[in-house]
Formats: sequence, C-alpha cells, structure tokens
Amino acid sequence: MIRGMWSAATGMGAQQLRLDIISNNLANVNTTGFKKSRADFEDLVYQTTRQAGGELPGGGQVPTSLQVGLGVRPVAISKIFSQGDYVHTENELDVAIEGKGFYKILNNGIEYYTRAGSFKMDKDGFVTTPNGDRVQPEFTVPVTTVYTSIDSSGKITCYGPDNKPVATGQISLFTFPNQAGLSNVGRNLFQVTEASGEATEGKPGVDGVGTIAQGYLEVSNVNVMEEMVNMIITQRAYELNSKAIQTADQMLERVYSLKT
Repeated sequence: MIRGMWSAATGMGAQQLRLDIISNNLANVNTTGFKKSRADFEDLVYQTTRQAGGELPGGGQVPTSLQVGLGVRPVAISKIFSQGDYVHTENELDVAIEGKGFYKILNNGIEYYTRAGSFKMDKDGFVTTPNGDRVQPEFTVPVTTVYTSIDSSGKITCYGPDNKPVATGQISLFTFPNQAGLSNVGRNLFQVTEASGEATEGKPGVDGVGTIAQGYLEVSNVNVMEEMVNMIITQRAYELNSKAIQTADQMLERVYSLKT
C-alpha cells in the first residue's frame, strides 16, 4: 500500500508537468512562429518477485514474471516543428517560411535562430527582429526605397522612386540535422546544442530548404481543440492518481484499526 502511494505520487507529478506544458502551449496560441511542446514519459524500475523462465521446485519453468512497477517519470519535452498556419498581413517586411528552415539573428555577438518572420527596420535601415536583433546576413534598406520585394527564393530587391532597383540582398535559411535538439531560450529564439548539430546555411527553395512568402506570418502550430482535450485527459489522470493515494490511505487506516 505504501508502494502504491509513492507510485501514484509520481503519476500526479507527471500529470502536473503535462498540464504545465499544455498551459504554455495555450498561452502562446497567438505567438508568431511558436512551436508547441509535448511531454514524453517512461515507466520507472520494477520490483521483481519472480523472474520469468526460472526453474520451479517441481522441475517446471515459470511462464510469466511477477513484477510491480514503481511509477512514472518525465524523460523528455519534445518540440513539435509541424507547419503552422499563415496569416496575410500585407506588411512587406513580414516573411513566412514555407517548409524547413530558420532565420539567423545576432544578439550581443551570440547567434540565435527563429521561425518568427515579423521583421522591422531600425534607424540605420538594418532589417531586425522586434527586439532589435539584426537578421543575418545583414541587409540595409536604403533611405530612398519606396517599396521592397522579396521573392520565394529569398532575394530582396529595394526599388526607388523611379521604380528602379537601388539595392539587392539575399535571405538565407538555416537547417539542422536534428532540429528537435535545439534549445529554447524564449523570445521566439532557439540556440544550437550538441544534440541539434551545427547549422547548415541554404538558399530558400534549394535542397529541401523551405521557401519564403512575403506579406505573410506563420502563426503558432498549437491546435486549441487538441490542447483542450489533452487538458481534460490530464485532469482526469491527476484525479485518478490522487484517488489511488486516498484509497491506499484508507486501506492503511483499516489495517491500523485492526490493532486497536
């Protein structure tokens, strides 16, 4: 009974973690470029009383083992990089990635990667994120620019008052051997880890790299209905584990009452 209480307690902790992840997903349902997370769990060690295949005193063999599990633990929180929906903004510096890839930005000399393409222009004409971090490779929009065009291959063309190009540039996208291994640092940013592998620079639309859509933003890939269903399942699982603890406590109380 004591063992059952501890096992149920690990179950409550696991469901609490899952609820925390669901809450974060729902909180970012309108965050540009956000990718939802999922908790992965595994069972803990087992207490083995009798091992399958063992010899019986009568000369037979044990057909099945006698094992009792000791609960559950979280093993990973996985980022799901499925494609989010698109929103048409008509802003010429809003660019969405259709397919694989990340934009690279520079913040205090440190390289980060993001899927959020809601770019702005600072006072010097550099294309930046809303936090002022410059997109890499850097590109400057001339002051004489009337409008900017970005095609699906990432080529940037700035046109002047006479409708002639005054500057051109190229948006690069970066891919990883294991994008799920990237580290979340907040502010829509990811950082390279040993698990993700090194970034590979590519041209949009070439060798499996995604393409660019100007005037669009990729919104969160969170499915509200799916998260609500998961929330209900998580709540019920939490209640069942708490009920198991209550039941074990009642059984202990009954055993104790036998002595008094």
